[in-house]
Order: sequence, then structure tokens, then C-alpha cells
Amino acid sequence: MARRLTAAALSLLSLIALASCTGTDAREQPQDADPPRIVVASGQDVTGKNGIRQQLIDAWNAKEGEHGYRARLVELPGSADQQRSQLLGALQSGGAEYDVVNLDVTWIPEFAAAGLIRPLTDDAVKAPGDLIPSVDSTSFWDGKRYAVPFNSDVGLLYYRRDHLRKAGTYRTDLGRGVTWDVLRELIDVVNDRPRQPGYEDGWTTQLAAYEGRTVNAIEAFASAVPDFALTDRNGRYAADEAQLVAGVAELRERTASSYMHGQATGSREAESLSAFAEGRTTFLRHWPYVYPSLYETFKGNLGVTRLPGKAVLGGQNLAVTSSTSEQRAAKAAELIAFLTDPDSERCLLRAGFAATRMSAYGAPGSTPECRHASAYSEGAPASPTGESAELKAPDRLAGGLSYSRDILLPALSKAVQRPRTPLYGAVTQTLITQLDALYGPHSVGDVQVAKNLDEALSKVLPG
Repeated sequence: MARRLTAAALSLLSLIALASCTGTDAREQPQDADPPRIVVASGQDVTGKNGIRQQLIDAWNAKEGEHGYRARLVELPGSADQQRSQLLGALQSGGAEYDVVNLDVTWIPEFAAAGLIRPLTDDAVKAPGDLIPSVDSTSFWDGKRYAVPFNSDVGLLYYRRDHLRKAGTYRTDLGRGVTWDVLRELIDVVNDRPRQPGYEDGWTTQLAAYEGRTVNAIEAFASAVPDFALTDRNGRYAADEAQLVAGVAELRERTASSYMHGQATGSREAESLSAFAEGRTTFLRHWPYVYPSLYETFKGNLGVTRLPGKAVLGGQNLAVTSSTSEQRAAKAAELIAFLTDPDSERCLLRAGFAATRMSAYGAPGSTPECRHASAYSEGAPASPTGESAELKAPDRLAGGLSYSRDILLPALSKAVQRPRTPLYGAVTQTLITQLDALYGPHSVGDVQVAKNLDEALSKVLPG
């Protein structure tokens, strides 16, 4: 008889399905004639149906008597690229009903330069000094604040402690960090010993021909070249061929077939998560939102630490559209201030997102309770699906480390940004296309790959 799936396994399968989702219908809600509405457009919430974003919107609506407006969350279907295209088309046409848009951090320069979002006043952000500086820097373009960080993101390294124990490795707890050289040594040991059923190779990541490949490339380039940047503060091309040679060599080395799972070159978030969850790999580069479900599945056999070298900053920021009226824009700024205040960020952290405020990572008892969303309040188990309070990933890790304060916060604080330019779409497509030479059937040397990439980027970017 087949074994009955546990609630944890079902949750993990649900998360994998969500990560691979190509689109759902926008949230259908009745048109409110009175009171007036603020419409918030966002991508799908990875914390699931009635997830934390919707719960925060509900908390704002519960205070309707104080501000006189209601908010409605519209979840856009499709991938991130499809959502960007939808938002650009809707806002450029002038027919969009959106007052607030939740934008990927890489989109801020493009939307700002196109005049689709408006500069924000101090009314839109509470206690700006509490925002993690690296995270808050994604909100600006051309010296002006155009957005406020809502939830952040950064690459982390997950690992199977049981794999390391059974292989007899000299380290099974990597909580205080690991280098790529040590990581490769551990993979060699695991590969040389009798393998676990279903195990295939050391680590996996997201290298399919989409944004994941760009993320992995920037992490390798920034690790190989101190203070690496493809663009300067004005969006002009700032790298050179020698830097690109070093970056390509680092990317090739860390994704060598002797260490990396064979299917990683075609994997996105969902496929890489599946490979790790099924025991086909020992290590996984992924985002913080998978931590609760992975822990619920593997318990003490799961480890998490900072990614070796540099990690790329992700996340979404809230902005007010230029097409909304001045009166609605003022209320939209109030809504953004509420959705990003210290209490909301505490709730987002409990739900599995990376919070954007330093105060959210303080010691227990020193930060505000999550009062905006009862499912994630102090003492209530956090739920990665938003549908129950059964799952909770511990903050305390082996060795007395705190996941949020000792792993996640330092990773965010030291993370690097992807190129900041209004032409980001063209830049990431160039990186994805040119780096395909590393993973094709015909070998192309690092110098040639870097030369081709330098020429292509020089055509795409000014300067």
C-alpha cells in the first residue's frame, strides 16, 4: 500500500506547484461604489491563497473609518516577465485602474524613467532609518525615491544534514557559512561514498534561459571581481572585458558538471526545489520563502546558511502610479506606509518573506508584535500557505544561531544588486543569451564568451 502523504509533504508539493505556476485569473472582487477604492496590482503571493499580502490589505480595510478608503488586491497572472509586460502595457495605455503597483526591484528604473510611477514624499515611508540600507537603495532612481520596499529576497544555501552525516563528512553544520572550495570538498565526499537512494549529484540552482540564469551569473561575477558592477549609478555600461572573463570563469567553475545536478541548466525555481526535496541533490540555492515548507518536510535534517560568495538581492517594492489622481495618490501613499510599517514587516517575516526592516529581526520581545495579521501574531505558528496555522519553521538553528538574525539579515545587508538601468529587460536577455554558450553542446572558452558578452552589452547599454 502506498504511503499516505503527510501534511508537510502536501504543503511542499503545493509550494512546488505554486513556484511553477504560469498564471491564474486575477482576483475577482465586486466593484465598490462607496467607499472609494485603492487598487493594488501585484504578482502572485508565494504564501498562498489568502496569503500575508491579502491579510495586510484586510487589516488596512478594517481601519476604513480612519482613512475613508478600501483597498483591493489584484494578482496578475503569468510569470514575472509577463506581469511586467502587462503592467507596462496597462500603464502606458492610460486605461489601467491601478493606483499602487508591486514592482520587482529591477523594474524601478524602467518604470520611473518612463514616467509611469511618481516620486514619493516622506508620507509614504515610516521610519526610513529602520530600512535595511542595501534593500532601500533599490527604491531610488535619478536621486529620487519612487518606491518603498515591501518584501525583500536573497539567495540562500539549503542542505541535507542527513546526507552529510551518512557520508561521514567533517562538517554537517554549515550555519556559520561556507566557501565554494569547502562546498566542493563536501560534494566530493558525498559523491565518493555509497549514495542515498535517488541521489544524483551535489548541488542545484536555477540556470534555465530566464532570470534565474542572470541571478546566478551576477552572483558569480560579483564574487570574482571586487565591487563589480555592470552599470554605474546612471545606468551606463561600467564593466570591461577583463572583469567579464573573471566572472565567466567563476560561473563555469561553480556550475561544473562534476558538482552540479545535471538538470540544473534547465531548472527554474520549481524544478530545482523538486530535485532537492526528492533527495536528488544535497545542496540547493533558493530563496527564503521555501524555508518553512522544507523544514516541515525534513525537520532537523535540513540546514540553511548564507550562500558562498556574493548573493543577489531580490524582492518587490510598492510604488504609486502616475495615472492615479492627486487625491487617490495621497491615500495610496498612506496605504504603502501601512503595508511597509514595522508591524507589517514583522508579519511578512513570520509568513516566510524576507522583511525589509532591521527592527523585524530584533531579539524576541524587542520588536513589535505582528498585530496586522492574526494568523502570524506572536505565539501563532507561521504558515507558508496562509491557509492554516499548522506549519512553523524554527528561528533557532543548530549551534544556537538565529535563522532571521544570523543568516537572513546579514545575507540581505551584504547582497549585491543586479544592473540598475531602465534597459534592464534588454540587459538580462543579453546575459541569458550570451551565457548559453557555457551550457550548449559545443565548448566555448571563457575569453570568447566574455568578449561576445562585452560586445553585446556595449550595444545594449549607453556608455
